[in-house]
Amino acid sequence: MAEVGVPAVVGELRLARLVVVGLGLIGGSFAKGLRDRGQCGEVIGVDLDAESCRRAVELGVVDRCEEDLAAACAGATLIVLAVPILAMEKLLQQLGKLDLGQAVLTDVGSAKGSILRAAERCLPQYLGQFVPGHPIAGSEQSGVEACDGNLFRHHRVILTPGAATDAAALALVGQAWRTLGANVEQMDIEHHDEVLAATSHLPHLLAFGLVDSLAKRSENLEIFRYAAGGFRDFTRIAGSDPLMWHDIFLANRQAVLRVLDDFRSDLDALRNAVDAQDGLHLLGVFTRARVAREHFSTILAQRAYVGTMHSTDLIYLANPGGSLSGRIRVPGDKSISHRSIMLGSLAEGVTEVEGFLEGEDALATLQAFRDMGVVIEGPQHGRVTIHGVGLHGLKPPPGPLYLGNSGTSMRLLSGLLAGQAFDTTLTGDASLSKRPMNRVAKPLRQMGALIETAADGRPPLLIHGGRRLGGMTYEMPVASAQVKSCLLLAGLYAAGSTTVIEPAPTRDHTERMLRGFGYPVTSEGKSATVESGHKLTATRIEVPADISSAAFFLVAASIAPGSDLVLEHVGINPTRTGVIDILRLMGADLTLENQREVGGEPVADIRVRAAQLKGIDIPEDLVPLAIDEFPVLFIAAACAEGRTVLRGAEELRVKESDRIQVMADGLLALGVKVEPTPDGIIIDGGAYGGGEVNSHGDHRIAMAFSVASLRASAPIRIHDCANVATSFPNFLGLAGQVGIRVDEEARA
Repeated sequence: MAEVGVPAVVGELRLARLVVVGLGLIGGSFAKGLRDRGQCGEVIGVDLDAESCRRAVELGVVDRCEEDLAAACAGATLIVLAVPILAMEKLLQQLGKLDLGQAVLTDVGSAKGSILRAAERCLPQYLGQFVPGHPIAGSEQSGVEACDGNLFRHHRVILTPGAATDAAALALVGQAWRTLGANVEQMDIEHHDEVLAATSHLPHLLAFGLVDSLAKRSENLEIFRYAAGGFRDFTRIAGSDPLMWHDIFLANRQAVLRVLDDFRSDLDALRNAVDAQDGLHLLGVFTRARVAREHFSTILAQRAYVGTMHSTDLIYLANPGGSLSGRIRVPGDKSISHRSIMLGSLAEGVTEVEGFLEGEDALATLQAFRDMGVVIEGPQHGRVTIHGVGLHGLKPPPGPLYLGNSGTSMRLLSGLLAGQAFDTTLTGDASLSKRPMNRVAKPLRQMGALIETAADGRPPLLIHGGRRLGGMTYEMPVASAQVKSCLLLAGLYAAGSTTVIEPAPTRDHTERMLRGFGYPVTSEGKSATVESGHKLTATRIEVPADISSAAFFLVAASIAPGSDLVLEHVGINPTRTGVIDILRLMGADLTLENQREVGGEPVADIRVRAAQLKGIDIPEDLVPLAIDEFPVLFIAAACAEGRTVLRGAEELRVKESDRIQVMADGLLALGVKVEPTPDGIIIDGGAYGGGEVNSHGDHRIAMAFSVASLRASAPIRIHDCANVATSFPNFLGLAGQVGIRVDEEARA
């Protein structure tokens, strides 16, 4: 069930009369928030506790209180029901006997199914005006004294309309919550109750149960003397209101029982693992849980961060001038990091990986294999230990595999999963969901795979397992390492041999790593061939520094006068060194030092010194060897003498952004003479100024314009830079260390 936005009321919210029944934390905060913002003609409170009513008026939560429900609701525009769940049916019965006119009703309970069923019984004539809702917000304080008009700011509110709910009523309630600063979503009632049963109700049930289990045995009371912070943190929620949780568990009984039964099954499996001394099972559970917990913590941290800001736009402020010096090592190669997880998972034995890139794309691949039953330890400071399951040892994931913004993960996994015995769905974020996948789906279908896509071949991808794949010879219409790797991975499961022929050489990390795991690969010219029937044997992998990440510093040191910089342990695979070849053709001063081979991949330290660059026609045979580095190469071209022309790079238009157009727009904003073409760009180098550019969430665009500041005559403000931290950890730290003057802009 997809979560969708709720239609907004056009114009400013105005309520002639707001009635809030139940003046506790949630109801009172709703009333106070709208009253403080001047959105209501009158705010009326109703509560059985006279003292709460008196304090609500005194604290400015409401304008006045009414003892009589009918008097309070007469002429109401919006009625909010904020009473305990088991008191809700009685309240709905009372409301069903009143003439509520056109008033819209909503509630704030956490178990929606029971409330809607009660509404259907008690006030069927008003079902169109009833909008069930649930704010995901709270406080350790309770009662009217704890009311906070900003309680819901940047918190989710889930609306769960029934089949009869009127669209105008839904829009009005959504607008009321948005006025309070909430993020409003819509969800199916049954799905809502399942989600809350798992994430809120079950944890409370377990905390209550554990504390009670220990406390009711007198000999265990002594245990509490020695309980540390972990016990305190786990059991904190057992201090919640027992009556409220009694009501919730009874109201959401069926959903709670379903999730409790699932947990009991997993708990039994844990018990059996402990009894059988099955350390691998325990390690799998613990590693998966740790990563899931870290992911949850990240979400909470992002929510808190956003809550302190007026805008989610992360802006880099890049100041002009400076030169680069020193020695640095950029993060590990992303392409090799992806493949180390994939092949290590399919190998027999334990694979050790050093230098793994701990960015979101590679972590998405790692999590996908954890979801398919592979035990993976780490990453910890770039070290990962993979307990391989063999080519046929993957298990069906519990749900769709979410791959974030990683096109590499989706395309390579498509080939690998086409040969499994189970069905898999691959999904991603909004950006990945716009990117074409037909160039892997179509040849996989020729091999016998059954793959469904969304419109125009875009994600999500549904890959049906249990299909018999057949090897084939495939001539790629466009050079793409991702398509080649996808088909070679599918070839591990296909009858006979699979050959991929490229129109131009692309990175060969897959072929090299397959050989490193003992799987035979034949490479002849522009073709690569694998056949099924062999196995992968665990090995040790040392991931070199990523030349795509190094490229930003190669260009930076080339264009900044007086620079002399060394980049250590950089991968110089000949299928990846297009950026070095292009910069040398432009006159860059690049020297490869300490060349060696590590784990089948050539590496070197690269020394780069400032040089006067000149414009060139970029040879088309170098384009696929530098496809990811072109955004920063465009900056080199803008600083060069003369004209630089790029052709044959149409693939740049379907990356994380349309990199040709986005870079052209940014360069034009700085005063560079530039002309985008369908398959490339024309750039006339020279002096340029500062200005505002938008990276459109593309980390390579943001980092490229950070480098551009070295030669700008004024600061460059770069918008939408949040993805840099996830794709290139510590970019800002390394940039500052060597002399690039870029940092996050201070927020007001």
